[in-house]
Amino acid sequence: MEREAGEASRGRTKSGASAQRFNVETNSEPQEMSCCTVVLWFFSILLISITFPITIWFCFKTVAEYERAILFRVGRLLPGGPKGPGLFFVIPCIDEIQVIDLRTLSFDVPPQEVLSKDSVTVTVDAVVYFRVQDPTMAVINVENYKRSTELLAATTLRNVLGTKTLAEVLSHRDEISNTLQSLLDDATDPWGVKVERVEIKDVRLPIQMQRAMAAEAEASREARAKVIAAEGEQNASRALKEAADIIAESPNALQLRYLQTLNSISAEKNSTIIFPLPIDILAGMMKR
Repeated sequence: MEREAGEASRGRTKSGASAQRFNVETNSEPQEMSCCTVVLWFFSILLISITFPITIWFCFKTVAEYERAILFRVGRLLPGGPKGPGLFFVIPCIDEIQVIDLRTLSFDVPPQEVLSKDSVTVTVDAVVYFRVQDPTMAVINVENYKRSTELLAATTLRNVLGTKTLAEVLSHRDEISNTLQSLLDDATDPWGVKVERVEIKDVRLPIQMQRAMAAEAEASREARAKVIAAEGEQNASRALKEAADIIAESPNALQLRYLQTLNSISAEKNSTIIFPLPIDILAGMMKR
């Protein structure tokens, strides 16, 4: 019995889905007007004919190149798709027009406090660029496509950043932006909305976290500086040892080094007293 009930419920679900698809498909096909619609259409045409010089100016509408008009007659979508751009004819008494802008729109996602994967609270805001790809779906399938896209963007931003660590949020912004754009585009496709670009503007950390990261970076720089200084001392000691070995092999090299030292001392602008010492005495001392 449970299996039969499950099969019946699945059958009702499939039939409901097929009925929805059928309604969507039939909206785009030509439909016959009902009796009430015919009566309203007749009286509207009669009223326009009687007041022809005045009402004719209300029967023509224009939309710009970047706009499209969705036309409803007595609440039903007229076949033929969106109207425009340019001039088209309407019946003011029974027709309703909704104009959709096809240009790329943008909005700022409000700053969202997100708990990252490594339990760090960050505040992230972003900007989303989107446009209406199908005006008919944007009017029929969603009440306010712009507001719905804004709410969905804020929710998706929190969900995606919750699976990333702080280091990934700071260093992989392009990857996160592409992921957000793909998820939003898939979710807004039934609404006739195309999400073109998502950019993360700013990632703000708590003050304590900023101080901790600054202390960590400073300690890392000091450690690298000490290592570099130690390597320099080691290289300098090796060079001094090689120079001492060369001077020991040639006694005249020591005299040349002595004269070079005197030259460097005399080049400085200071009052220095030099007591010359004969090289022969040094040579004798070295021999002993």
